Amino acid sequence: MSIVVNIYYSGTGGNARKFAEEMEASGTAAKIRREDGNLRYDYFSPMADPETVLLIDCWKDQESIDKHHASPMMEKITELRVKYDLHMKVERYVSDEGGIPEADSRFIKE
Repeated sequence: MSIVVNIYYSGTGGNARKFAEEMEASGTAAKIRREDGNLRYDYFSPMADPETVLLIDCWKDQESIDKHHASPMMEKITELRVKYDLHMKVERYVSDEGGIPEADSRFIKE
């Protein structure tokens, strides 16, 4: 099992992108990627919304997320969210251990 958390950071004046850039440049994102239980931590820009950045954040289990939330990185993330006046929409998904169904796999080119 893994848990995927999609976080949509939205702001104005390019602030969501500036937030993601500072997370990367400060090394905070890299530290999070090295945390025990982190499987993915990547930022993306939705084509239809230049004022939003999507973070795809994937963890081994809830315990890993709880440890992350208690880490010093959360203070930095909170500081930057306030600095850039960002709003968030969050989606949470638990992985399907069965993998991709055969009927769907024919549409995937690797």
